[in-house]
Amino acid sequence: MHTHHHKVPVRHKDHIEEIKKKAIVSSILTLPILAFSESFQRLIGFKVPEFYGSKVIVPLLSSFIFVYGGSFFIKGSLEELKKKKPGMFSLVALAISVAFLYSLYATLQMKMDFFWELSTLIVVMLWGHWIEMRSTLGASKALEELMRLMPTKANLVKGDKIIEVPVSELTPGDIVLVKPGEKVPVDGVVVEGSSYLNEAMLTGESKPVYKSLGDKVIGGSLNMEGSLKVKVEKTGEEAYVGQVIKLVKETQESKTRLQDMADKVAFYLTLIAVFVSFISFSLWVYLAKDLSFAVERAVSVMVIACPHALGLAIPLVVAMSTSYLAKNGILIRKRIALELLRKVDVVVFDKTGTLTEGVFGVSELFCVNMSEKELIRLTSAVEKYSEHVIGKAIREFAQREGISIPEVKGFKAVSGKGVLGEVEGKAVAVGTLLLMEELGIVKDMEVLKRVDEFEAQGKSSVLVALDGRLIGAIALSDKPRPEAYEAVRELKNMGKKVMMITGDSEVVARHLAKELGIEEYIARVLPHQKAQNIKELQLKGMKVAMVGDGINDAPALVQADVGIAIGSGTDVAIESADIVLVKSDPRDVVKVIKTSSITVSKMVQNLFWAVGYNVLAIPLAAGIAFPWGIILKPAIGALFMSASTLIVAINAMLMKRFLE
Repeated sequence: MHTHHHKVPVRHKDHIEEIKKKAIVSSILTLPILAFSESFQRLIGFKVPEFYGSKVIVPLLSSFIFVYGGSFFIKGSLEELKKKKPGMFSLVALAISVAFLYSLYATLQMKMDFFWELSTLIVVMLWGHWIEMRSTLGASKALEELMRLMPTKANLVKGDKIIEVPVSELTPGDIVLVKPGEKVPVDGVVVEGSSYLNEAMLTGESKPVYKSLGDKVIGGSLNMEGSLKVKVEKTGEEAYVGQVIKLVKETQESKTRLQDMADKVAFYLTLIAVFVSFISFSLWVYLAKDLSFAVERAVSVMVIACPHALGLAIPLVVAMSTSYLAKNGILIRKRIALELLRKVDVVVFDKTGTLTEGVFGVSELFCVNMSEKELIRLTSAVEKYSEHVIGKAIREFAQREGISIPEVKGFKAVSGKGVLGEVEGKAVAVGTLLLMEELGIVKDMEVLKRVDEFEAQGKSSVLVALDGRLIGAIALSDKPRPEAYEAVRELKNMGKKVMMITGDSEVVARHLAKELGIEEYIARVLPHQKAQNIKELQLKGMKVAMVGDGINDAPALVQADVGIAIGSGTDVAIESADIVLVKSDPRDVVKVIKTSSITVSKMVQNLFWAVGYNVLAIPLAAGIAFPWGIILKPAIGALFMSASTLIVAINAMLMKRFLE
């Protein structure tokens, strides 16, 4: 399994290691170059004693750095030129080539060379590029965590034998046995047995999910109870985890609008730089009749204009935010979404599973002349063996409250109506009004009144009778996620409008909306109408973010300006969403929007800085202030350029402070 999961990242990693090696070797070799360069010695006012052959140290080592370190940029520039898009690589390649060729010529002519500037320039560029690539890899770390979730061995069922095989050898159609406590090796369908699976690591769904015949299971989920036989459907890369991994990769390779803008600016900057350096070269040759000075000006312009800061301005910010989000279980599929998100006017939530837990829970109790605790104790005893959702919810509630469940005798389930049994010598019945009538239970008006109220709030309820009398009722509902309150509140504080959309009845929707503080909701919406509702909001000129679990929201997620899928393990959701919240926490929507605005403001600051700096520095490099004795040497240009790149990088790194 691992073998073919790692196909993608390995290449990128080798690439990074290679640049790091080039950067380290070049850095070390630059030290003697600096030490033996006359112009650098003059710059810092110290001298290294000369010895036989010390004159060739600089040209030799510089030539090596040019070939070994510079080749990376020259290769890059060839690729840029192939695509007819000269940019960062082309400028660097041009600058270092001109500097190198001129320095060789200068050395032979006994004139001033720029070897040390050339070497430091290459070193600075390599490190800059390494930082850039490493930061984009940061987000892939989250992927490796995911890969680790996948089991490597599987129990293959061959006739009546079971053999252990590597997961990578499974093919669709194979049947595998998953014992309790084991992980499901691959995505597939249950063909025999039933059990609860924990998918938390994959989908963020904290409660175990019941799976039986015909249910789909996700590779990497943990089998909790029974044995399952699973028919393999997808292997390796096609499986859910494989898709998540592929997805984060794509994100890192996708461009954003601001990135496109930066690329355009970098392109024009490259053209301007080449043009300005040519003009300044020609002018200085004409004015100063000094070839060395003219070349120096031309190289300075190219070095200073090198759009490295521009090249880094956006990817670094994006890398910081994507890896921060990935660590927090938020996957950005389309980077553009991260830019758009801050401008969203309205956030539309799908109700079930997004604002609510998507699972029945006890929400209210009512009883006459007995304590609530006693009511739950008796009810949970009768529900002890019930497979029904309601029974399970009542049992869970008792366990959470720390109530010990007594034994039940004569347990009987009346299909679709409820359950009966004897607890500690008392006859207990739990179920619908119909069941109570059949059993001839003495009614209690108070209890019935409360049941009507529960129903009016859109809750399901069961009646409880003890020894022939109605003694209480338990209301159950799909509970709001505790985080939903905060999420709605925060979004409103940010000035976003919050809406809820649901297929549920008006009653349920109204109650939940009031509970969470959502002013607008649309109820009784069929899945295919959701996209239409979103379109209507957009026609009113609103930018819409849709948050859904993606099982039936796919079209709506696609229709929205930004589609956010919440923690579902469904491929559909992931395919149709721009952002996936792996943990099913609606507060993550707030986190993403905040990250979006920080990200965009950092991008803009960086672009402004990277471009603004060039506007000032290029004319200086071209020698415009020469009459006043101000001149920028290529090395100083390189330092300025590195400083600008560094400022951009640090500014991106500072995001962390805002994000935490």
